[in-house]
Amino acid sequence: MFFCCFSCSTTKNLPEEELLYKGLNKITIINKDKSSNGDEALSEVQGAISIAPNYAIMTYPNIRFPLPFGLWVYNRFVGSEKKFGKWIFKKLAADPVLLSTVNPDTRVKVATNLLKDYGYFNGKINYQVDSTKNPRAIKLSYNIDMGKPFYIDTLIYEGFAPQTDSLIMKHFNARLIHRGDNFNVIHLNDERQRLIDLFRNNGYYYARNDFLTFLADTLMHPGYVNLKLVPQQNLPKETLQTYRIGNTSVYLTDYNGAAPTDSLKFRDFTVYYPGEKPGIRFNVLRKRFLYRKGDVYSQTMQNYTQEALSRLGVFKFSEIQYTPRANNKDTLDVRVNAMFDLPYDSELEFNVTTKSTKQTGPGAIFNLSRRNFLRMGASLNLELKGSYEWQTSSTVDGDKSVMNSYELGAALSLDFPRLILPWVKERGQSFFLPSQTNFKVYAEQINRARYFKMLSFGGTVSYSFQPSRSMKHTVTPLHLAFNHLQHRTATFDSIANANPMLFHSLDDQFIPSITYTFTYDNSWRKKKWNLWWENSFTSAGNVTSLIYTAFGKSIKTRDKKFLGTPFAQFLKFSSEIRPLYNITPKQQLAGRFMAGIIWAYGNKLIAPYNEQFYVGGANSIRAFTIRSIGPGRFHPSEISSYSYVDETGDIKLEANLEYRFRIFSNLFGGNLNGAAFLDAGNVWLLRKDAARPNAEFSLNHFFDSIALGTGIGIRYDLSFLVLRLDWGIALHVPYDTGKSGYYNIPKFKDGMGIHFAIGYPF
Repeated sequence: MFFCCFSCSTTKNLPEEELLYKGLNKITIINKDKSSNGDEALSEVQGAISIAPNYAIMTYPNIRFPLPFGLWVYNRFVGSEKKFGKWIFKKLAADPVLLSTVNPDTRVKVATNLLKDYGYFNGKINYQVDSTKNPRAIKLSYNIDMGKPFYIDTLIYEGFAPQTDSLIMKHFNARLIHRGDNFNVIHLNDERQRLIDLFRNNGYYYARNDFLTFLADTLMHPGYVNLKLVPQQNLPKETLQTYRIGNTSVYLTDYNGAAPTDSLKFRDFTVYYPGEKPGIRFNVLRKRFLYRKGDVYSQTMQNYTQEALSRLGVFKFSEIQYTPRANNKDTLDVRVNAMFDLPYDSELEFNVTTKSTKQTGPGAIFNLSRRNFLRMGASLNLELKGSYEWQTSSTVDGDKSVMNSYELGAALSLDFPRLILPWVKERGQSFFLPSQTNFKVYAEQINRARYFKMLSFGGTVSYSFQPSRSMKHTVTPLHLAFNHLQHRTATFDSIANANPMLFHSLDDQFIPSITYTFTYDNSWRKKKWNLWWENSFTSAGNVTSLIYTAFGKSIKTRDKKFLGTPFAQFLKFSSEIRPLYNITPKQQLAGRFMAGIIWAYGNKLIAPYNEQFYVGGANSIRAFTIRSIGPGRFHPSEISSYSYVDETGDIKLEANLEYRFRIFSNLFGGNLNGAAFLDAGNVWLLRKDAARPNAEFSLNHFFDSIALGTGIGIRYDLSFLVLRLDWGIALHVPYDTGKSGYYNIPKFKDGMGIHFAIGYPF
């Protein structure tokens, strides 16, 4: 610590009469209400008073990072006149959190008002300042007396016009407030919003939240609140009438700013566009508008239309405006202003791979997208990827080769923001349900020098739809893949003779499969706890097998072929869950739990190699390189040159835990974050393999067969790009290393893995 040689004080150069705030000491709660409403109120109150001190890991209980480096830099270089000192201060200093900044008097008032918002009208809050060993640093303690909660007695809707009153009564059972409920301002606001949404979905375009107000009486029935929801007095007449949709005009602006010069009209729908023809097909655009002329105005229809336009993916922005007609006061003409986004989008990603075979090399992935392909509102995407690997040591077969292996791949996909099915008309399908169709073809060339060369190609058709913002279903009814072993060497043949299971997993085969995937993601809510959960099920070869039997062949026949190539049969299930706890805006606790199983049967008892599971690498157990662990307690000898094709399995279990924290903010335009992590897992075989002893799953040695690693890392977050460097440290390997005890790594340096990657691991 260079700067600590000068000063390790965190308060020496604070502003005069200021005290450093070091967090909460104690929170005392009196008359605690253990109901859900009480828990919610208390959580809000504690959020108002729980201000994080410098380098807080947890606010309450108060746990801080032991080395307040930024405060040391602040007190050493604050007010420095030297250029170097100013630069260090700007880049590394952390502003101290002061008692005056926390302002506990104001926070007590805010917290007391929050108690009242939740119905604790007699609640009281006070605080005290606690001294610490440092005379210029303090902690705070709070006393919270919740008092008795108030409940709802009655809610009356009063003063509404006959038409709106009838609408309220028609949807009376949908009300959100009932007799006996806890008084809660949030619920009152939700009820008011429900009525406004009801009005706006039934033609009341000018209805707004501030047009309704609550009147409350707490004297009639002690401990209870009598409520009236009434409209404001002297509202403009526009708010009291309903509106219908008139004509629609869409003004399209080119991505370079070119204004419309021509128009195309069909009945009540007109498109104004620059150039010789509209930048998007007329019917494609028209079908995004989910209303027709004469329909009653609906906020929901407006939202769905706005979302449908956005899902096209061709506009940089689009806005909808409504204008009442001068000669027809109950009609709204619609004008949409939209600007096309850039027609092309590209992305280039580089990576470096290091493998347990002592091979390393660079890789690159290039993506090019053409938006609004053929003016259909679809996206045409081209992906090119490639990597080279060369030997970093002369121990592989005793050779000193230079370039050993390479991988090349290309994929072309076409994405439609709607369902493309032959029996479903576009207008007939539900635009209220965000959906997507993807057509994809791909080819991959894999060359493992001195072993084999394989060509894989195929295609998929996938459909996805979202019944809600958090849930997504993806169905791939058609996935056809062909694996063709183009070339193999004598060395590979000797491996195949010793390990026939490995050979069959790489053999020529046709893989027809169907996949269903369910994804749950509530990260958009920006809550303390967020959850991402994905489950995927794949069935391969079963439909093909049924077709095979339709021609009189026995379903039990082995080596059944399609177009002269044996096809694979397997069932595969995988599940991955990622909880994320936001401790503070600058600290997170992230976890990941994964499980998967693949069962090959029928035509082939060995699952295709590229469908099997593996662990290790930059996004897995980071103390180990990719495919360097398992299956089970099996591990190839150090002289084995083909370990990278051995260490896959039929079963996978993996768990990861990572603590993420901010180190420096706004460092050269980005944030420097740190991480400490713990990774565990392995893969196993379902069936015994004589060539790989102890590779099958067994409960008897389950815990010993789990690889465990820890480590630290840094991430440079530029918001649009995250550069990541992780240093993994092995703690336990599932195979015999000759060293006794749980920590069985022979040499510390042998248990290290360094990974440079782009993006977070999960």
